[in-house]
Amino acid sequence: MTTARPARSTVATTPVAPPTSEQVGGGPRWRARYLGVLAGGTLLLVAATVGSVTIGSVPVPPTEVLSVAAHQVLPWLPADSGDPVVHRIVWQYRMPRALLAVLVGAGLALVGAVLQAVVRNPLADPFLLGASSGASFGAVAAIVSGVTVGGMVGLSGAAFLGALAALVLVYVMAGGRGRLTPGRLVLAGVALSYLFQAGYSFLLQRADAARLAQSALFWLLGSLAGARWYNLLLPAAGLAAGMVLLLAQWRSLNAVMAGTDTATALGVPVHRFRAQMFVLTSLLTGVMVAVTGAIAFVGLIVPHAARMLVGADHRRLLPASALLGAGFLQTVDIAARLLDSPRELPLSVVTAVCGVPFFLWLLRRRTTAQVVG
Repeated sequence: MTTARPARSTVATTPVAPPTSEQVGGGPRWRARYLGVLAGGTLLLVAATVGSVTIGSVPVPPTEVLSVAAHQVLPWLPADSGDPVVHRIVWQYRMPRALLAVLVGAGLALVGAVLQAVVRNPLADPFLLGASSGASFGAVAAIVSGVTVGGMVGLSGAAFLGALAALVLVYVMAGGRGRLTPGRLVLAGVALSYLFQAGYSFLLQRADAARLAQSALFWLLGSLAGARWYNLLLPAAGLAAGMVLLLAQWRSLNAVMAGTDTATALGVPVHRFRAQMFVLTSLLTGVMVAVTGAIAFVGLIVPHAARMLVGADHRRLLPASALLGAGFLQTVDIAARLLDSPRELPLSVVTAVCGVPFFLWLLRRRTTAQVVG
């Protein structure tokens, strides 16, 4: 009786396989695969970014896009286009949108990879655990009340507080200082997501100014349409700081993903480490959500794809997830503009088309593993 319980518990609470010794050691096969993924992902990201800038009511050839970008970065180079209107369209409007997709996609994928390791659940991501809904509630409350201080910084602060509150509540409801139960974790996240959605729906209904309510509702659907160069500063700083801080903790992330007992034996203060990761991922989620609104499933799909390509070692998984997340959201934004042209679909509509089947596949796979176990 006592020997059967650990076996079932291991299957139920460790659905994300920890890295093997070969992956952590960085054997030749894994190093070659990692470098290949980085090179291929970078090329695809550049191609998607250039393609994103070419799309619009005024088509711009890719060569002209590259020429304008090169001229802005290296002013002594001549620009092919003699039309200042085309130059302004490319650099002032389309390029910030493309770069914002890169930053937000990378940030959400990074958060998803960390949350899946910290809570040891393959279904974890900012949206399913309620972090995105909490951030949305905080941002909508700031927009509707009109108390936002400092523009984007104040909006990001409100979104951060909402995301942090959501993750803390999910953690407490799913086990607190006891063992986290993956099923309870997801159920708590879904329940709190509905609660926060009801909260910001109530705020929108009670909003005094119709214009504020309309802008908040459009923002909730997820969009990159309003991107300008000044919008990129905060997400870029947040992503850079988050990547550095998380990469510094790659050993602890590997240890926690292997199990609480293993992490404790390796000297990792598990509860304090989880609390630190919750704060950091909440801050990163708040920064991203404040700029684009809530975008679902990026943090769920991309880390799994990266894990299949480069392994589960977070020293390689985190950069690969960020790179693939940037390319994924860039592709989603292109699809959102082309599928219903000349209108633009909300980003969450497109990501849901990809994310819901993937979520159901993961759920079926995990259920099958538990039954076999």
